[in-house]
Amino acid sequence: MEQKRLIETYSRRQLLRIFGLGSAAIFFDHEPFRSISNYAPDFKSDAIAANVPECVVRPEQTEGPFFVDEKLNRSDIRVDPSDQSIAAGVPLRLQFQVSRIASGACTALSGAIVDVWHCDARGAYSDVRDSQFNTRGKKFLRGFQQTNAKGMAEFLTIYPGWYQGRAVHIHFKIRSAGQGSRADEFTSQLYFDEAVSDQVFKQAPYNNQRGRRVMNDADFLFRRGGKELLLTPAKSPQGYIAKFDIGLQSS
Repeated sequence: MEQKRLIETYSRRQLLRIFGLGSAAIFFDHEPFRSISNYAPDFKSDAIAANVPECVVRPEQTEGPFFVDEKLNRSDIRVDPSDQSIAAGVPLRLQFQVSRIASGACTALSGAIVDVWHCDARGAYSDVRDSQFNTRGKKFLRGFQQTNAKGMAEFLTIYPGWYQGRAVHIHFKIRSAGQGSRADEFTSQLYFDEAVSDQVFKQAPYNNQRGRRVMNDADFLFRRGGKELLLTPAKSPQGYIAKFDIGLQSS
């Protein structure tokens, strides 16, 4: 599948700060789902700032080599349906709040398919062959949910380990019905606060993984918009919980 180009984006807070410094205009890229990507001194700041929506846009990032469209409609993605085993690791409840940006306003995007996939505590992805592992036939830590009427989709997974050469991350893809038979699609990655990862990785089974993980600031993809995709999970009785808000500019 053709990888989409990386784009730079700004959060609403950053945009308002930019607009407060002078005049600006918003330009969008040409993907079906679009994120705020650039600005130039063309229009008055107060008029544009008034049209900045409440939801937060995020940058698109590469799909990577390990997306497999398993069509697993499930909230608990820890279970491997091939043998009913459960991926070992610290539980993580991950919530997505998905909004559609249109006419300067945000509305909940219901019925969108949110796919999530990531490596296990030892850095392996399921159902793929790699130089470090062969997990073909396994389907752990993959699945999708449809957003509800409030634009929410929730997953129960584990805190990911690290794939060699990359910072700790989770992949996600959002697909929604577009004009006619075409589907809108947005793909990106989530990253984790280093202080939280430090605490998690002191525990088994993470502390048995060989090699050193790449820090966020040293990751080539994180440096291209990763701060806008950063999670800071909160401790919960079962493990951790994290919510991610994303606004999508639809065609």
